[in-house]
Amino acid sequence: MSDTTPKLKKTRGRARLLEGKCISCGARCESSCPVNCISMNDAGEPVIVAEKCIGCLKCVKVCPAQALEMAFTPEELKILEQLAATGTATTADDEDPEAAAIARMQAQYRGVWVFVEQTDGEAAKVSWELLGKGKELAAKLGVELSAVVIGHQVEQLCHEAFSYGAEKAYLLDAPLYADYRTQSYLEAMCHLITQYKPEVILMGATGMGRDLAGAVATRVGTGLTADCTGLDIDDKRNLAQTRPAFGGNIMATIMCDKYRPQMSTVRPHVMQMPEPQPGATGQIIRDSFTTPEDQVLVKVLEIIRDGDAKKKVDIGGAEFIISGGRGMMGPENFPMLEELAKELHGVVGASRSAVDAGWMPHDRQVGQTGKTVRPKIYIACGISGAIQHLVGMQDSDLIIAINRDKDAPIFEVAHYGIVGDLFQVVPALTRKIRDLKARGKQS
Repeated sequence: MSDTTPKLKKTRGRARLLEGKCISCGARCESSCPVNCISMNDAGEPVIVAEKCIGCLKCVKVCPAQALEMAFTPEELKILEQLAATGTATTADDEDPEAAAIARMQAQYRGVWVFVEQTDGEAAKVSWELLGKGKELAAKLGVELSAVVIGHQVEQLCHEAFSYGAEKAYLLDAPLYADYRTQSYLEAMCHLITQYKPEVILMGATGMGRDLAGAVATRVGTGLTADCTGLDIDDKRNLAQTRPAFGGNIMATIMCDKYRPQMSTVRPHVMQMPEPQPGATGQIIRDSFTTPEDQVLVKVLEIIRDGDAKKKVDIGGAEFIISGGRGMMGPENFPMLEELAKELHGVVGASRSAVDAGWMPHDRQVGQTGKTVRPKIYIACGISGAIQHLVGMQDSDLIIAINRDKDAPIFEVAHYGIVGDLFQVVPALTRKIRDLKARGKQS
C-alpha cells in the first residue's frame, strides 16, 4: 500500500527588521530582493512589505549587520517543529546552489597581500602602515601576510617588508618596472593574483595606488572600496571596509561577499605605523613575469621633478598641527596660528571651508578631501567639527579644540576643549609657551 499521508509543506517565514541594528549600509537588502518587497526610508533603513515576501533569505544573508531575521506565525512554528521531529530539513538548511558555488570559489583564495608602493627604490610609508593592519587581518583569518614588490633592483624592500610583519614577499624585479606605468604594473598584479589567489589586497590611497587598484579590480572582476578608514573581518571571512559616504555625513561599512579578492585602498596616516623588527626574515618568491616592452603603450621619456616640492609643507608627517577653520574670519588672521606653530615646531593646517575660501592652499587641508593626519598634538581653532574634517584628524594622539560654540561637534572628539574667543586664547597660549621656554633656558 502506498503512503497517502499528506506531506508537510516547508514554510519560509517572512523577513523582519531587528530594531536598532540597521547600519544603513547602502540598500544591500533592497537590491538583493527578487520580488521588490523592500524599500528604504529616509533614514536608510529597510521597510518590508510582509505580504510580498517569499522568504528566500537573500536579504538576511546579504545584511552585513545581521539586522534582518525570518519571522514565523504560530502555525508556521508548529510546522517547523513537526518537520524537526521527523528529521526533515527546513528551508534554511536547503543548499543554495548559488551560495555553494560562491563558497567553492572563495575557498580557493587565501592570504592577505599588501602592495608595497615605491619610487626609485624608496617605499611609501603607507605600505608599512598597511602591513601593520594587514597583520591583524591575517591573524583573524588564520592566513599568511604577504608583501607584493614590483620594480627594478628593489629586493631590499622585501627584507624591509619582513621587518614590518610580512611573512612572504612576491617580487617582480625587471627593467620594465623601473618606472610606474599602469599597463605594466596591471599585468604584473593580475598575473600574481591569477597564480596565487589572495583573499585580501590592500593598497595606499595615493596617486599610484588609486590608479592601480581601480585597474586591477576592473580586470579581475571584483569590488574595490576606496579611502577606507577602518578594516576588520566578520565571521564569514568577509573584509568589513568602513569609509565615509554620502558626502561624509555617515560612515558606511561595505562588504564584497560574492567576489575575490577583496580590495581596499587606505589613505596615509590612517593606520598606525607598526614598530619595525630588525632582523625579521621571510620567504621571497621571485617571479620572472614581464610584458614585452613593445606591447606597453606608454613610454617614459623624461621625469621632471616638482620644483616647488621642497617649499610645500607635509602636514601628513607633522607631529604638531595647528589648524584654522571658518572661525579664523579671514586669511589675515592665520599668521597668529603660524606664531603658535613656530613655538611648537609644528605646521599650520586648515579645514575645507578655510581652503575653499582661499585662505590657505589645498596642501594644508585636513579632512576627507584633504589629508589624513595623526600628529602627537592637534589644535583645532575655529573649526566646528564636521564629519568630513573629523575623519582626517580623529586619530591624533591629543586633540585640543578652541571654539566659541560650546555645542560644536569638535568637542565630542577633543581630549581638551576651550570655549572662548580664539583671538584671545591663541595669543595667550603662544605667550605662555614662550615664557615656559625662556624659563627653561634660564634654569
